[in-house]
Amino acid sequence: MIQKTSRKQIWYLGFWQMGAIVIVSVTLAVLINQFRPDRLPLVSDWAPESRLNLDTGESMVIALGKAKDNFHSGSAIFLDARSPEHYEQGHIRGARNLPWEAVEKYFDAVMEGIPKDALIISYCDGESCALSKDLTQELFFRGYDNARVLVNGWSLWVEHHLPVEKGPLPGGF
Repeated sequence: MIQKTSRKQIWYLGFWQMGAIVIVSVTLAVLINQFRPDRLPLVSDWAPESRLNLDTGESMVIALGKAKDNFHSGSAIFLDARSPEHYEQGHIRGARNLPWEAVEKYFDAVMEGIPKDALIISYCDGESCALSKDLTQELFFRGYDNARVLVNGWSLWVEHHLPVEKGPLPGGF
């Protein structure tokens, strides 16, 4: 005798099988991750600031308030890691432009006269922008141990109505 299955039973069986496949897949993925030498943390802080730590654990981030104080006191050098086109459209007043994509070409010229112990604050635009992080790591690599990143620097600076200017770098690229 052939039993007739209803559509309701077919859908129920389909959802049950789909759920079982998902549970097995997730369990397998978690187990494989646990045995990898470079496993991914299951719980972590994914904020941009948390990814800006040196190998020593020291943070490369500088808060806007502290960057503003250093700007007004003249105790910091600001480096814009964005392209020359973005720099010309607007930048922090007095900032030097050292675009990450041309760092090798312009590093010596842009960094001329800046002592290795100077406070250097690099910035770009957007919380996910990694140009300033990469530039700051390059600065550390080259011996500038007092380099910091102003996360989302350009947007924050403009948003807080801090001093900006437009135009190319004097003697630009």
